[in-house]
Amino acid sequence: MSDRIDTETRVIEARRRVRASGPILFLAILFLAATFLAWYFSWFGREISDADVTKYLADERNPRHVQHALLQIQQRLERGDKSAKQWYPQLISLSGNPETEFRLTVAWVMGFDNQEPQFHQALLKLVKDEQPIVRRNAALGLVRFNDASGRDELLSVLQPYQVKSAADGSIASTLKQGAEIARGALLGRIQRSDGQVVELRSPLPGRINSINKPNGSQVVVGDEILTLNSDEGSIYEALRGLALIGQASDVQAIQTYAAREDASARVRQQAQLTIQSIQSRQVSK
Repeated sequence: MSDRIDTETRVIEARRRVRASGPILFLAILFLAATFLAWYFSWFGREISDADVTKYLADERNPRHVQHALLQIQQRLERGDKSAKQWYPQLISLSGNPETEFRLTVAWVMGFDNQEPQFHQALLKLVKDEQPIVRRNAALGLVRFNDASGRDELLSVLQPYQVKSAADGSIASTLKQGAEIARGALLGRIQRSDGQVVELRSPLPGRINSINKPNGSQVVVGDEILTLNSDEGSIYEALRGLALIGQASDVQAIQTYAAREDASARVRQQAQLTIQSIQSRQVSK
């Protein structure tokens, strides 16, 4: 009899625990659902309708929407989907947008239709953009048009990029040589004589090559504060582009990466292939 009572007591207690944990379980499910939905609706790989692509392209207040739409257009161009042409006027418009993210992405997407004259003309403007990341993407896009107008820009990827001061004052920075830097990362702050602070942010991803104005140094506008080496992805793409438009005079700069011990095997191999491609074109002339 006592065993039966004990069993019933345990069942009642178990039911009570289940009821007590119900609200917690419900909240956990809601949290997981919200997390999934947030990821799903921000995932650029999610296919969206033609109407949404048009709407997203016009939603300049939400950069992620614009970038999502641009990626969808790129994927259609890669598949040879002619429907992508309906958004070409919007792409041309975005190529002149003040938002850097839009221009750099559009410059990349335009390279996927190297038969479109308007894209070619837009890229020729973007390769002279004030932002180096936009110029680099435009230069790669022009390669697809068999246009070497961006050759100097691609060569510049293989050289340290100079980051210069945009204000007079005292530089405050704790960065060290060799530090990995993302595009937009804070490189330092310049304290002006009037007390205002000017932030110095990286225009490119990469690694700090040298620091010419260490923490506490006085700087004036135009002073070279530090130099950045390009990130591996940019170097690799530049080498691929130079394989098609590079000249004999470029081989020396490329050879540096073919022999660099700190370069990845992928970069060293591409450097060798690029040199071979340039040399073979010179022989065939």
